[in-house]
Amino acid sequence: MKIELAKNYGFCFGVKRAIKIAENSAGSQDSTSATIGELIHNSLEIDRLKDNFRVKTLKNINELTDEKKAIIRTHGITKGDLERLKTTGIEVIDATCPFVTKPQNIAEKMSNEGYEIVIFGDINHPEVRGVMSYSTKPVHVVLSQEELAGAKLPQKVAVISQTTKKIEEFMTIVTHLMQRVKEVRVFNTICNATLENQEAVRELASKADVMVIVGGKNSSNTKQLYLISKNLCKDSYLIESQEELNSSWFKNKKHCGVSAGASTPEWVIQNVIKELENIDKIYNS
Repeated sequence: MKIELAKNYGFCFGVKRAIKIAENSAGSQDSTSATIGELIHNSLEIDRLKDNFRVKTLKNINELTDEKKAIIRTHGITKGDLERLKTTGIEVIDATCPFVTKPQNIAEKMSNEGYEIVIFGDINHPEVRGVMSYSTKPVHVVLSQEELAGAKLPQKVAVISQTTKKIEEFMTIVTHLMQRVKEVRVFNTICNATLENQEAVRELASKADVMVIVGGKNSSNTKQLYLISKNLCKDSYLIESQEELNSSWFKNKKHCGVSAGASTPEWVIQNVIKELENIDKIYNS
């Protein structure tokens, strides 16, 4: 069985940057850091940071106790929480991905100019909640154009996207708004790494007879990769580690494609590759 990695996969710039920031935050044995929310959507990497660099993960700023440093996760936090955090006296280290800071700034600027904000994204995702908090005008968060059908929209809207969404679906939202609203300002805030990883999955899934997508099951961009893959290759599977691989998936398969979400560390991906090679020796030799 041929095992092939997608041309683009795994850690993006923002995640690499956040991991390095977290690692560098480690001080003496009695000095601890804490991220406000999960630094990235990968439990294995979060455990590594806790075990090797004493970086704890808190649900929110209310859980802070005697930590010396507070790290803002890649998805950011709300504007109110950030301002409140800065009054506590704790050292604040901002690891928000620059691709997330961009829609935050757009929401603030455009709302101050009188535009209501439309966000293509998941209202329960921390990135989206953070972006919403920067708007001084009403915000409409939707996952499809159908959700806009009953929305009362003004004559001026600015539309942005959660950074990990599919460009085709974003454009559907934009087209719908153009037909209903007099003035639409469009900002493509989908990050380049997301677009590249999605295109690479399309290419690989169209020729593989089995696909493995590696990453956190609570990761939006990883789930997007899986859905794209599943649409092109029916035998597509989403796993968080090599322990979830099922050997029966690969029996009589000739070409296994592998990709990974932007929060998936290389060491996890390589463990999956090694296990796939072991499975291949057993079932396809």
